[in-house]
Amino acid sequence: MKVVKSRKIEKLHREIRNCKKCPLWKTRKNASPGEGPVNARIMIVGQAPGAEEDKVGRPFVGRAGQFLNQLLKLAKIKREKIFLTAPVHCFPPKNRKPTRQEIKACLPYLKKQIEIINPQKFILLGEVAFSVFFPDKKLNDFRGKWVKKNEKEYFPTYHPAAGMRFPKIGLRIKGYLYGQKTIELLIFLKSSSKIFLILGNLIPAAG
Repeated sequence: MKVVKSRKIEKLHREIRNCKKCPLWKTRKNASPGEGPVNARIMIVGQAPGAEEDKVGRPFVGRAGQFLNQLLKLAKIKREKIFLTAPVHCFPPKNRKPTRQEIKACLPYLKKQIEIINPQKFILLGEVAFSVFFPDKKLNDFRGKWVKKNEKEYFPTYHPAAGMRFPKIGLRIKGYLYGQKTIELLIFLKSSSKIFLILGNLIPAAG
């Protein structure tokens, strides 16, 4: 089963790397299909590749990715056990928010990844990721809460890039993580979902 899944994902990712369904292919350096185990139980969905991701064709390798890595490490969650992806797989110029047309063109790839991998839990980072799964809902009404839909669980929260955009918030989070409450926090983080509650509670709105 795992071998079959791996072959399907490899084929799909080749299609993504060669995709020309929207104008972003003209300006990209490398498409970023996503990465992680084909039997992952958790899928993290971001927005779109940034400039650093565009250089190497991998998700979350820039500053926001480094911040995410710190949180995962603190929670003792191995990044290698999570599948990382996004609704859009090519870098929008100037790191802008992807357009509806770009999302619509690229979304079938994300749906196919979900079909193949069949994760049980989703961490939705930011407005774009949330809107893909809940187009008729408002992110502010669900941020920081687990939401059940079609026998899957979704946790909408802020994009880790928010911590990079707002240094004071980033310092506040790090101070909390490494301050006097470290022991209590580590106990609190035994559940794989709890690390994202910190993001949902402490980071201000960002896509």
